[in-house]
Amino acid sequence: MRIAICGAHKVGKTTLTEELLENLPGYTLETEPYYQLEASGHEFSEKPTAEDFIEQFNYAAKLVSSSENNVIFDRCVIDILAYLHVVDPGRNIQKLFETAQTVIAGIDLLVFVPIEEPDLIPDHQTDLPKLRCLVNDLLYDWIGDFGIEMIEVSGTLSNRRDQVLAKISNCTNRYR
Repeated sequence: MRIAICGAHKVGKTTLTEELLENLPGYTLETEPYYQLEASGHEFSEKPTAEDFIEQFNYAAKLVSSSENNVIFDRCVIDILAYLHVVDPGRNIQKLFETAQTVIAGIDLLVFVPIEEPDLIPDHQTDLPKLRCLVNDLLYDWIGDFGIEMIEVSGTLSNRRDQVLAKISNCTNRYR
């Protein structure tokens, strides 16, 4: 399976991804495009820009398109596109949205990690709290538009992990 973890920043995507990796032998991890690009020498603006998100979007699309099975993506084209739309709401993103729909069709399971109520991360412990909330709300609006297998997780890390593992088991059993 190819599994993509999406959500706004500081919701626990990376922590969940690492936990899943420990519980899914044979799986590999594709870290966030931001970190992969940064490691390859790309310099991002101090304050997020539309161009930064377009660069990450294109990189994420290539990662999914060239990936094999048994991979977990920490962030995907959907949440990167949501950031782009919030940062630059006047930009026409229709073509990028269509690209995201095509790319996401290559994902077997989308795991959405939303901001929980009450929020597990207080505003004073997250950078750009307004951006975080706007992206979270936009993801809620968009998530169903992609027509792929999806699960929204909540609770403790072990609860989230168990929810995803149960969903994977159900998906695997359905295709046998």
